[in-house]
Amino acid sequence: MSLILYGAPLSPFVRKVRVFLAEKGLDHQLENVDPFNQPDWYAELNPLRRIPALRDGDMTLADSSVICHYLEERNPELAALCGNGALSRARVSWLEKYADYEVAPLATFTVFRNRLLKPLLGKLCDEAAVKGAMQEKLPGHFDYLERTLGDADYFVDNQFSLADIAIACQLVNMRHGGESLDSQRWPRLAAHLERVLQRPALQPILDGERKIIEKIRARIAQTPA
Repeated sequence: MSLILYGAPLSPFVRKVRVFLAEKGLDHQLENVDPFNQPDWYAELNPLRRIPALRDGDMTLADSSVICHYLEERNPELAALCGNGALSRARVSWLEKYADYEVAPLATFTVFRNRLLKPLLGKLCDEAAVKGAMQEKLPGHFDYLERTLGDADYFVDNQFSLADIAIACQLVNMRHGGESLDSQRWPRLAAHLERVLQRPALQPILDGERKIIEKIRARIAQTPA
């Protein structure tokens, strides 16, 4: 096994690469790296100290998008997940970046972080920030994604791609933080999320995450107020 992925399971960016690898059928090993307590050697893999990073033999890469696009080019014989043709590849890249740069700051770094990570670290949850994300900031992004998806099952050419993975991974973290999509307001996006969550490649990954979430919630419940 030459592929080693470094990162924490609940990171949506680590999850993105894990799902990508699983969908490609690429064997790999996940080595846990706590983003809040990284070993010194991790800076050699990513000087920015962000997760994930990938080792492929003697070669290392950082950044989830870079890793996924590398794996796409590395294995051209496998089903494409980054689009077929220039336009499709551009659309996949755009939606992946939209998920990472627009949805992530709210779904992951506001909802998930406040509801789970802060209490785990003994810090107070900023419910005002969560409310602002869910009621004021995320709805506009959900409106855009709902329109973009339209009547298709998947975002680009109606074929499952990295765009679907990236968007779903952020919404999973929002769900881990106790919030969910309003299926009446955004029925297509909500159905899309459930469709992605039912993919066989994602099932064992989510099963493992649920166990981690249960342990985190148990620890939070035992922490004195």
